Amino acid sequence: MSDARIAVVHRVTSESKVRVDLNLDGSGIAQIKTGVGFYDHMLTALSKHSLIDLNVTTEGDLHIDGHHSVEDTAIVIGQALQEALGDKAGIRRFADASVPLDEALAHCVIDLAGRPYAVCSGEPEGQQYVRIGGSGVLYAGSMTRHVLESLALNAGICLHMRLLAGRDPHHIVEAQFKALALALRDAVARDPRITGVVPSTKGSL
Repeated sequence: MSDARIAVVHRVTSESKVRVDLNLDGSGIAQIKTGVGFYDHMLTALSKHSLIDLNVTTEGDLHIDGHHSVEDTAIVIGQALQEALGDKAGIRRFADASVPLDEALAHCVIDLAGRPYAVCSGEPEGQQYVRIGGSGVLYAGSMTRHVLESLALNAGICLHMRLLAGRDPHHIVEAQFKALALALRDAVARDPRITGVVPSTKGSL
């Protein structure tokens, strides 16, 4: 019986079609195509720094804006994380990470307990209104909270993201995604001292 922690998830609605291939025990290889360039950049960073292989293809109603494509992609990544984690035996479960990017500093704490919750705080007023990116469909600053909430709720993660400092909108979002990546990297890792055991006094997560 294979102990590979992989998942392939498809989701189709009237607003988007999303496919995610995910390998928790990868090396950070990413192929991302959502139609929102800056979001592709963030998900590539998420994969790179979490060491989770991530292949994402999203076709969404970009003629409206990027909202549905961004949020729906996060939903499917969360579903894939939950599926790949399986019974969570042997994982570390808890982790936190702080990541700076120039003037920005983000701190992320997660618990893979199966109890979904998301708290996001510290973004400066106005971050939700910015548009980030080059040509094509831009990434709305308000979407970072949507991404974190959608991922946490669908993966069964308790997630706290605090922005401790930051001025540049690009730096703020990138620090947040990288902090999440490093926290995920540690939390999903297998601890050899608890092999085959679920890290909970209840016996299940």
